[in-house]
Amino acid sequence: MYYSKLLIPTLKESPADAEIASHKLMVRAGMIRQLAAGIYSILPLGLRVLKKVEAIIREEMDQVGGQEVFLPSIQPAELWQESKRWDFYGKELLRFKDRHNREFCYGPTHEEVITDIIRKDVKSYRQLPVILYQIQTKFRDEVRPRFGIMRGREFMMKDAYSFHTNEADTQKTYAQMTQAYANVFTRCGLEFKQVQADSGTIGGSFSHEFAVLADSGEDEIAFCESCGYASNMELAESRPGSAFTSTCSAEDRKEIHTPGKKSVEEVAEFLKLPSEQIVKTILLENENGLVAGLVRGDHEINPIKMKNLIGCEWLLPAAEKTIDQQLGLPCGYIGPIGLDIPVYADQEITALQNFVTGANKVDTHFTGVQVERDLKISKFGDLRRILAGDHCPRCDEGKYQVKRGIEVGHIFILGTKYSEAMKAVYLDNNGKEKPMVMGCYGIGVGRTAAASVEQNHDEKGIVWPRNLAPFEVIIIPVNFKNDDLKNTCESLYNQLKDMGVEVILDDRLDRLGGKLKDADLIGIPLQIIVGPKNFEEGKVEIKIRKTQESQLHPYPQIVNDIPNILKDL
Repeated sequence: MYYSKLLIPTLKESPADAEIASHKLMVRAGMIRQLAAGIYSILPLGLRVLKKVEAIIREEMDQVGGQEVFLPSIQPAELWQESKRWDFYGKELLRFKDRHNREFCYGPTHEEVITDIIRKDVKSYRQLPVILYQIQTKFRDEVRPRFGIMRGREFMMKDAYSFHTNEADTQKTYAQMTQAYANVFTRCGLEFKQVQADSGTIGGSFSHEFAVLADSGEDEIAFCESCGYASNMELAESRPGSAFTSTCSAEDRKEIHTPGKKSVEEVAEFLKLPSEQIVKTILLENENGLVAGLVRGDHEINPIKMKNLIGCEWLLPAAEKTIDQQLGLPCGYIGPIGLDIPVYADQEITALQNFVTGANKVDTHFTGVQVERDLKISKFGDLRRILAGDHCPRCDEGKYQVKRGIEVGHIFILGTKYSEAMKAVYLDNNGKEKPMVMGCYGIGVGRTAAASVEQNHDEKGIVWPRNLAPFEVIIIPVNFKNDDLKNTCESLYNQLKDMGVEVILDDRLDRLGGKLKDADLIGIPLQIIVGPKNFEEGKVEIKIRKTQESQLHPYPQIVNDIPNILKDL
C-alpha cells in the first residue's frame, strides 16, 4: 500500500479524555475515532490489527475442532426469560421494542441463542461434542465506558460454546481451550497469566481468566512465582494457617466506652491494641435480606468470596438507611453479638481470643470477645481479600505477588445451567433424555489489541509485535521527488510485496522528520530509510522500531535479508 492512498489521520496531541496509553496512541495513530461514549469507529490501520488478532484466534479455534458461525446480534426477550437472565442481567443489557411492541435486546453474549440452535438440531449423544464459535460485535451498556476500545460499550468479541454428554468430556475441551488461549496470547506477543476467576453474570461452576500484565489494568491479580498458582483478587485464596495469634490473657467480655472512635485505626490507638485484635463487622444485603461478614481489623472483606460462601444470587454493601430502618443500629459501632441476622466469619477469626468488636451502641465496643462463647456464626470460610506478601496457599515456599492485569479472555464450565433452563437435551445410548453439559469461551478482540499497546509502547508511540502490526515494513524515502530514490523505493516495495511481506511505502512529499515521527507513532516493526547519500554508496538504512537501532545494509542485498530480519522481531 502507498501511504498517500490510505486514511491514516495521525494527531500530534492525545484526546483530552484519554487516560491510558492504548487509548491515546490508537487515536493519535489514526486507528480509532470515537462516535459516542464507548462506541468507536475502527479506521483502516486499526482494522488491519484487529484482523490479525482474528486470524490467530480462528486458527487456534479451528485447531481444537471449533466450527465458525455468525449469530444475530439482536435477540428476542423470550430466550433470556427462559434462562432467567432477562431481569438478572441488569442495566448493562440494552433492551428495546420493535414496531410490533415485542421486546428484544442487543446481545452482550450468546449463550441463549446458541443453546436454542443446539436444542433444535442436536438430539443424540452421537452428535456430541459440538464446538461452535463466532467473532462478532457485542454491546454492553457500561455505566462508565472508558479507556478507548479497552472498555467500550460496543466491542468485537470471539465467543465459543461447547456441548457435551458429561462433565468429563467438558473438562477435556476446557483443557484444550486453555491451551488454545495460551497459544493465541503467546502468538500475539503478550505477557499474560491464566488466573482462577469468578463466573459473574455468565454463571457456571468453574472459570479462568487470561490477564495481560499491565500497570493500566483495571483488575488486580495475585500469583505465586514459586508454584505458579494465580487468581484474580476476587477469588485469591488465603492460607488458613496465617492467622494472627492473640497474646492477651483470657478475660471476661467487657463493655468499653470509646467516644467518637469508629474506625479500626481509631479504636486500636485508643485501646492500645494491634488492629489484628479487632474484628470488623461488615453489613451487606442480598436477595434474602441483610447479612454480616466478620474479618480481622487489618484485613478487608471480599464480597465475591462471601457471596460464593453464602450461595446467594447477588451481594452488595448495605446502605446506612437500610441498616437504620431494619436494625436501628449506629454505623461505626456495629458488632456481631446479639445481631439478629446471618453472620459469616473469615476462617482466621477462629484463631483469635479476647478480641474487640462493636457493641451495637454509640461510643461503645466490647473487649474480651470469644468466638465459641459469644458469637453465633452461620458459616466460617475464606472471606478476606489477600495482600501482597501473604503466604501462598498452594506451596510452602511462595508468597503472593500482586500486579495489575487486563482481562483479555475468560473461559467457563457452565454445566447444565442453560441446558436445563432451556431444555437442551440429548438421548443417551439407552434412549434416556439428559441435559447437555456446556462450556463457554470468550476473547476480547479489540481488548487484546489494546492490551498489546499497553505492554508495547514508548514515548514515541506504539511498538507492535510483528504478528499484530498493521504492516511489517515501512519504506521511507528521504525525498520522493528524486527520481532515482523514487524508482528504488518502488522497486524495493514491489519485490518485498511479491515475497509476501506486508509493506507500506511512504510516498508523501512531507519532510523526513514528520514521516519518521509518524512511522514511530504507528509502530511498524521495521523501517527502511532510503536517502541519497547512503544510496550513492549502495546502502540503505534499516531501523528496528522496538530498539531504535539503525544499521546500514547493502542494496539490493537487503531485499533477501528482510525475511530473516523480520523473524527476530
